[in-house]
This record gives sequence, structure tokens and C-alpha cells, in this order.
Amino acid sequence: MATRPQTGGDIVKLKVTLRHIKPPIWRRLMVPASLSLYDLHRLLQVCLGWGNQHLHGFDFRRDKFGAPDILDDPDNEGSVTLSLLLRRGIKRFRYTYDFGDSWEHDIEIDGGQPRVPGQQYPICLAGKRAAPPEDCGGFPGYYDIIESLADPKHPDRSERLDWLGDYDPEAFSLPGINAELAVRFGIKSRR
Repeated sequence: MATRPQTGGDIVKLKVTLRHIKPPIWRRLMVPASLSLYDLHRLLQVCLGWGNQHLHGFDFRRDKFGAPDILDDPDNEGSVTLSLLLRRGIKRFRYTYDFGDSWEHDIEIDGGQPRVPGQQYPICLAGKRAAPPEDCGGFPGYYDIIESLADPKHPDRSERLDWLGDYDPEAFSLPGINAELAVRFGIKSRR
């Protein structure tokens, strides 16, 4: 189900940082405060370049949210919005994608602000570096990949290049991410 762009209400700025990776991999986003956690998951998949191939969940203090059929007694992530989190005083929480590789993200909510007339949301404002490849073995596997790609004499380099293709850990395409967000979230071009 595609989410249509919101036409009223507040916007929140989010900073999403992948934990355990140096130099950091991060994204800064502006999204409708009415965005559900389910749609935030969908948005993060686009912004980080992942394929939604694994389970995920959100952690807030003592509460856990996720798809109702995957976590032990989670609340439904489709019914929780960012504005609800703000009303509850939650400004920082964790998103985990792929419970095997355990990609943990710190998400900070930078309050609400009015809409910019003519601006469509969600939008990625900035970021750094490509997210790790799917199924690479968590951050230890990611560091092994980076090491093998950087060393032309590394014994695993050829195999990794065959698997990863043109993967560049430093790549980040703001126009590419925003174009994909427009497609996935039904945002019409402003031409």
C-alpha cells in the first residue's frame, strides 16, 4: 500500500545513524509527523539501499514495536506515529533491521516544524556513505569486506567483487534516494 504525501500537519527532522560502524553511516530526513513506524521502516529501507529481505523492529525504553507476526507480543507498528512518540516524550529510539546481522540504528527526532510550502515529504536532506550489503555478516563481516575491497592482493577480493558487483562503501546519492522515495511514497514531480 503506497502512502500518499501528507498535505497538512507538522514535519519532523530525523537523524538516523547506523551503530558500530566507523566512519559513521547516517541519513538526515524530513518526514510527516503522521508517519507510522511501518512506513518509517519502508522509508529507511530506501534511504539505506536495502531490499526489505529481513525482519525488523523498533525499541523504545521498555516497548517494542514491529510487525505483529514476528516479535514476541509487539504492538502493531502501523498504529504508532512519530507524533505519538513526541507526545509521549520519546525523542530517541532504536531501529533494528535483520536480526541475524543485527543492523542497529539510533534514530533521533528533532522536534516538529511547519511544512515548507511546495515541498513534498518524505525527503532525505543529507547523508554519508553506503549502507553495508545485505547478508554480509554484521559489522565484523562488513569490516572484512571493506578490508578485502581495499587490498588488491587480498585472497577474498575476487570472490567479494563477484558477489558485490560495483559496491562502493563511500557512495551516497541524494538525488537517487529522493527519486526512489518519490516513487515509493507516491510523490508527484513538481515540474
